[in-house]
Amino acid sequence: MNLESFSALSIKGVDLPLSTYLGKVVLVVNVASHCGFTGQYAGLEALYKDYGDEGFVVLGFPCDQFGHQEPANEDTILMFCQSRYDVTFPLFSKLEVNGPRAHPLFQWLKSSKPGLLGTEGIKWNFTKFLVGRDGQVIARYAPTDTPQSLRPDIEQALLA
Repeated sequence: MNLESFSALSIKGVDLPLSTYLGKVVLVVNVASHCGFTGQYAGLEALYKDYGDEGFVVLGFPCDQFGHQEPANEDTILMFCQSRYDVTFPLFSKLEVNGPRAHPLFQWLKSSKPGLLGTEGIKWNFTKFLVGRDGQVIARYAPTDTPQSLRPDIEQALLA
């Protein structure tokens, strides 16, 4: 399996095969609008703008499983992200990242790169997964890892 094995609903409700991003370095992030880490939207957008021409993309997946920090509908989420953080990277419809209804993409990401002490569950919003051009997971990052801190790994992946 790899990233291209999956599809997800865009924030506009269109089923999008993730094979669309084949050959790109992809940062998959579960996001939320009312989280202590929400300010990371600005850093994620900066990464997207800085490396987009080199074949890098951020994919944002809103999730309401942590402290009810993404209660809004997709239209409101999109408006918030665009008006507050000038987000231009692709956003998707709300989904679950943990539990029996976890989206298959996140089931695969978690099993490919378990977290601390081998636990697969995502602990909070803004957990990040870096996926290489071959569609395989390179690394998993905690919510506390800032987008800026990922630059060396992104640059290395872009060169591979």
